[in-house]
Amino acid sequence: MLPNNFKPFKSNKQNLIRVGPKTDGGYIIDKRIIKKSKTIITCGLNDDWEFEKNYLQINPECNVIAYDHTVNKKFWKMRFKKDFLALIMLKKLTFNKILDVFKYIDYKFFFKDKNIHFSKKIVQKKNKSHEVSIKEILNKKQNIILKIDIEGDEYKILGAVNNECHKINLLIVEFHNISKNIGKIKKFLSNSKFKIIHLHANNYGGIDKFNNPNVIEVTLINSKKFFVNKKKSTKKYPILGLDYKNLKRREDIRLKFND
Repeated sequence: MLPNNFKPFKSNKQNLIRVGPKTDGGYIIDKRIIKKSKTIITCGLNDDWEFEKNYLQINPECNVIAYDHTVNKKFWKMRFKKDFLALIMLKKLTFNKILDVFKYIDYKFFFKDKNIHFSKKIVQKKNKSHEVSIKEILNKKQNIILKIDIEGDEYKILGAVNNECHKINLLIVEFHNISKNIGKIKKFLSNSKFKIIHLHANNYGGIDKFNNPNVIEVTLINSKKFFVNKKKSTKKYPILGLDYKNLKRREDIRLKFND
């Protein structure tokens, strides 16, 4: 079971909307932040920017700044080689799978003009030229949506995120190895103005020996900028019609909380 302070605060049903696909890469946000948020900062990109693309359809005035040191020329060469081989061996037969072979073209079209990708590693404190800190990322920025999925390194930057909370409207974080890092998450929440308004288990990660999901997707809103109900949600998670399986062929993970 997850600690009770992981349970989301109660939200008006009409405020929560899904942005991105009804599969992996889609996240829940509070629509109150849309008109007040002009920049999405994405920490951890890989080959998925469907959330960002969908958000820009909702708010065309927004721009995207992404950071991921693993997405570079080598990444795209390996990706194309793997996908092309799968295509000619008839392993990619659906329309979307075929489009994946040409993902680099979509990347080049999306990350141009106002949308930028920096091939830099996000760290607590910058020591090398290919690194960047949260403080540097958020320098001179305001009214941000900050999205973090950096495969376990999120715990190294939570303190810096809290220090810069006045610049952030909404925070989306994928937390990894939950049971191992519960203490770090609880500390972050207890010292934070961010309040959980939605939580979903990523079923790609499965569950651990404590029956906790290994990976959870968490949406937090800045309670200093937006009203947050003091009552906890009574909804069952995942929420029907809002949450969808990250991996379609595997059962979704039902979340349970300590009283």
